[in-house]
Amino acid sequence: MTSLSRFVRLHALAVLLLIQSVAHAAPDAAPPPASTPPAPPAAVQAPAASGEPKTPRIGMVTMQPGQEFWSRFGHDALIVLDQDTGRATSYNFGYFDPSEPDFVQRFIRNDMRYRLLAVPFDQDMAQYGYEGRGVSVQWLDLTPVQARQLAEALRVNALPENAYYRYQYFDDNCATRVRDAIDRTLGGALRRQTEGRSHGNTLRSEAMRLSKPDLWMWASLDILIGPEGDKPVPVWAESYVPSRLAAALREVKNDQGRPLVQAERELLPHRISPEPEAAPLPWWPWALAGLALGAALAWIGDRSPRVLAIAALPLWGLLGLIGALLAYTWFGTGHTYGWENRNLLLFNPLCLLLWFGGFRALRGRETGPVFVWLTRLVALCAVAALFLYWLPVYPQRNAHWIALWLPIHVGLWFGFRKAARLRLA
Repeated sequence: MTSLSRFVRLHALAVLLLIQSVAHAAPDAAPPPASTPPAPPAAVQAPAASGEPKTPRIGMVTMQPGQEFWSRFGHDALIVLDQDTGRATSYNFGYFDPSEPDFVQRFIRNDMRYRLLAVPFDQDMAQYGYEGRGVSVQWLDLTPVQARQLAEALRVNALPENAYYRYQYFDDNCATRVRDAIDRTLGGALRRQTEGRSHGNTLRSEAMRLSKPDLWMWASLDILIGPEGDKPVPVWAESYVPSRLAAALREVKNDQGRPLVQAERELLPHRISPEPEAAPLPWWPWALAGLALGAALAWIGDRSPRVLAIAALPLWGLLGLIGALLAYTWFGTGHTYGWENRNLLLFNPLCLLLWFGGFRALRGRETGPVFVWLTRLVALCAVAALFLYWLPVYPQRNAHWIALWLPIHVGLWFGFRKAARLRLA
């Protein structure tokens, strides 16, 4: 394996780990100080046992986003309250074991193994209270038969031989597992009532909204997600986000035509920044920045090829390495939401080849016609990205990246083209 191949694989692992960690919103690993364990919330305590066994009470618990990147999407779980003993059990689908011997290989192949764990509710909630993250519970209006069936299904699912599942960050994660468990209990009613409705959101728009507080996280996800993440999704699919699932449950009816959510309670107050709201992303500031930089690069090419090379080499290095990562994600992994990524036309791996001519220009040597031809090809690739964006099919929502990098690529082409002509003159 070449050093470049090793570099790309290592960076692929690092950036894909970002996607994996933010999209599942797994429970936090660090426990709170032993001196501050929260008491079990009163909303989940049951009366003392008396008489015949009571029907278990089932609720969905939603944890609001935290401040660390892996907690930006929030989290959720199912709670089963034994009303005879007062014992509350949290069924949490967000656990994985990074110490497994094939963990890295599975991660790169997109064949991650997550598991369901049944833990005492107060123990599961301790970290969220320590971090100041809000937690609420939605008690479900189920029939006694449905409640017992769901409680038993969760108990069996949490057995070691049944607990593992193949994790998919948009399609099969901690939130969708909770959603699907409720849907099976309702005989498919949850899906029937949410599949035909849409808020116009996409998988990308939700990921961008929730990652907005961290610029590097936002940019990484936006660059890595391909056009498959830009198709409008129904309420059913957008409920991979825990808060969206909680909102969907409020609109669902049970078998008797009553609201599925019988009661909703706040268990822990939210003491940090609230979940971000959706906001449109204007492309014109990116276009202004791109035009200014592109014009400056073309102007520099008229005067000093060495200065132009000093500016171009870091840009080509960054774009080329990101492009190599995008290509590796598409052709070398099973991360399907990164396939067919049209950002490859902007973050172009061909930029790595331009380094050879750029170093020659930096040293005051002739770059040759092949180098100028390559700069033009890279610029034409950026033009092709704009063309694909205008096609009457589902586009990749990357107009801002096109607006930024297209004029820069064109400016570099003009700059080095002019520099080559000056030398010939």
